Amino acid sequence: MEHTTSDERILVMTAVEGEREAVLRGLKGDTRFVVELAGVGAPSAAASTAQALATGGYRLVISAGIGGGFAEVAALESVVVADAIIAADLGAETAEGFSSVDELGFGSSRIAVNAAATQRFVQALRDAGQMAVAGPILTVSTATGTAATAERLAKRIPGAAAEAMEGYGVAVAANRLELPMMEIRTISNAVGPRDRAAWRIKEALQALEAAFSTLTEVI
Repeated sequence: MEHTTSDERILVMTAVEGEREAVLRGLKGDTRFVVELAGVGAPSAAASTAQALATGGYRLVISAGIGGGFAEVAALESVVVADAIIAADLGAETAEGFSSVDELGFGSSRIAVNAAATQRFVQALRDAGQMAVAGPILTVSTATGTAATAERLAKRIPGAAAEAMEGYGVAVAANRLELPMMEIRTISNAVGPRDRAAWRIKEALQALEAAFSTLTEVI
């Protein structure tokens, strides 16, 4: 494989080592990609991503890993590719309910992605035989643990497909440098009551590996 110059590199951030290893297996040594650990949670992810990007030379940043899926949108073991990255709990409680930082006038809880690139990747995943959807991926500080919270999130953010804890942090760091951003999540559990016996972490990691194998062919 040809040596990749620095300005062609793609940075992939995963929260934990198990996710990183799955991504690396899928990449099969593709030298365009650098895979680093973000840590758990948006603050750690933002700091780790900013540190990685400080060396310069990247053209794309990807937040990747496993996550929870909203059952009506994303099935277990499927792949969700973000069409928006949203900090779902960044805001304030009010007498009328939750208000986002957008509504409060303090900034934006949403970071856009390239819609055309997202749809191309989703189609490539489907062509490769994986279940795949595009939809908003929510970044939360506290993983959802009740049906009531899951319902509130789905109602407040129509089409919400998945939730995880790092995407918005990674995206903030990329956005500061005006770098395009993707988030890719494979679904290990349903958003809602935390029934560990029903989780499919091994299968979701296998799906993550397969997704990155496909990504190398289309990106």
